[in-house]
Amino acid sequence: MALDGAFLRFIKTELEEKLIGLRVEKVFQPNRDELVVAFRGVSGAYKVLMSARANSPRVNITQYPPENPQTPPMLCMLLRKRLTGAKLKEITQYQLERVIRFTFDATDELGDKIELSLIAEIMGKYSNVIFVDGSGNVIDALKRVDMTMSSQRLVLPGVEYRLPPPQDKLNPLEVTADEIIGRIRSSGKTVTLNKAILSAVQGFSPVVCRELEHLSGRGAELDTLSMTDEQYSRLGFFLKRTLSEIGDNKGIPCMVQDLNGKPIDFSFMNILQYGTAAKTVRFESFSELLDSFYLERDKTERMRVKGQDLLRLLTNITERLTRKINTQKIELANSEDREPLRIKGDLLQANLYRIEKGMTEIEVENFYEENMPMIKIKLNPALTPGQNAQKYYKDYRKAKNAQQYLTVEIEKAQQELLYIDTVFDSLSRAETERELAEIKQELIEGGYIKRIRSRQKIKGTLPPLEFTSKSGLKILVGRNNVQNDKLTLKTARNYDLWFHTKDIPGSHTIIVSQGETPDDETILYAAQLAAYHSRAKESSKVPVDYTLIKYVSKAVGAKPGMVIYKNQKTLFVKPSLEQE
Repeated sequence: MALDGAFLRFIKTELEEKLIGLRVEKVFQPNRDELVVAFRGVSGAYKVLMSARANSPRVNITQYPPENPQTPPMLCMLLRKRLTGAKLKEITQYQLERVIRFTFDATDELGDKIELSLIAEIMGKYSNVIFVDGSGNVIDALKRVDMTMSSQRLVLPGVEYRLPPPQDKLNPLEVTADEIIGRIRSSGKTVTLNKAILSAVQGFSPVVCRELEHLSGRGAELDTLSMTDEQYSRLGFFLKRTLSEIGDNKGIPCMVQDLNGKPIDFSFMNILQYGTAAKTVRFESFSELLDSFYLERDKTERMRVKGQDLLRLLTNITERLTRKINTQKIELANSEDREPLRIKGDLLQANLYRIEKGMTEIEVENFYEENMPMIKIKLNPALTPGQNAQKYYKDYRKAKNAQQYLTVEIEKAQQELLYIDTVFDSLSRAETERELAEIKQELIEGGYIKRIRSRQKIKGTLPPLEFTSKSGLKILVGRNNVQNDKLTLKTARNYDLWFHTKDIPGSHTIIVSQGETPDDETILYAAQLAAYHSRAKESSKVPVDYTLIKYVSKAVGAKPGMVIYKNQKTLFVKPSLEQE
């Protein structure tokens, strides 16, 4: 990822223009790796996201702050106590290092003026947000670092804050393009040009270094020892232009996307190295660029972390049900091979006069087979001849009853497994903590999670997802099994259209027809939405069944979201949120 020191400089400038002089309204901590600081002043209100997530560390004004937990963590409470009402004095960055410092004018409990700082270190898995007092000592941090984690640089309350160790690189704000080229040429090593630039220049990410190589070599790969004077001359030209863009704060917020619109990379300069395999999209601001780049991936990662306990529970239930089904299938196969038991009972009953108590086996003619071959039958010496015959009859009846019981139990376990599969699907598509809470409540009601009394009240249930077709008809999509039931069995009317992916876990989708007959485009759109909100979201062609609500019903005792339907038609569609 390309949030390098140079890019952070543009973010810093952007934040200075909007935030200096504003006061902290509130501080939020959505999770252990992120802080959101809400600022307010005459010029407006802004929320700044400070993320120390290993795969998406960043600082920017955000329009999509993460959802907050019902109970704020201890660090959040501390920051609220110390920073609420504090005035942002300045934002600084040391050279082009990936460290940005927010300095506040605040007051302590006695009303004395003090200085406090939030320092965001954007360094991959070592990223952190550190709260520092006016004396330069650490008050607390998102990630505390003790002696077991690092002996070089501690981040603990009361310890003096120190900058990360500097690298032996040239600062683009203090050197010329010629000095950078001189450092590259004097290394004496044969390396690719982009790696040479990365080793020589502070604040340049790999994508920037590759772009400079791409421009200098006109698309060809270059190494430092075989480069011509002309190629070094072009490198000098593009280095000067890049240094000027950084020094004058004239960068361009650019995102590189693949041809399907999926983000690949971003930078403060136009990126051409991907050629026709990608496209570049420009944004109004650097914060807007970061929001767009990380939004979907961060949301997925946050929900994955928050849903880990539910995921573990569902995995355990699935494994238990699978083992149960496999064991019962073996028992069922054994019970189906029961006819020899009845035959042996009949043969013993017909030969009682030949059996004496204490015998362990007897050989008799098998009159059930042609030519009546001899068959050996084992006997229990402690039983009478009649009791031995009755034991074979009893074992036969037991196997017959077991077949009937196991057939029912296997069917029930398979239906339960299908239901758990639908909960898995709901969990994979959950986007908020409230959705997770509703899924957890569904499992509590189903007896999969022990009910625990809690003083915290669960907020009201979320409404179904709502879309509108081009013809103006409303389309509703359930978020989870309980909501699917409510949507299909209570909200919808008899002549509304119902959609669901064929034999694939997914949401119930309803076209609210309002007495009209939906047009073909609306039906296609609803099918695309049903496919999108299912496990087959990433497929290119998904079968979707649809029928009138009056043909959808629920079997007695069926799990939430499990229905039966008839008179359906099937469409094969590509999952999509947008109507073509």
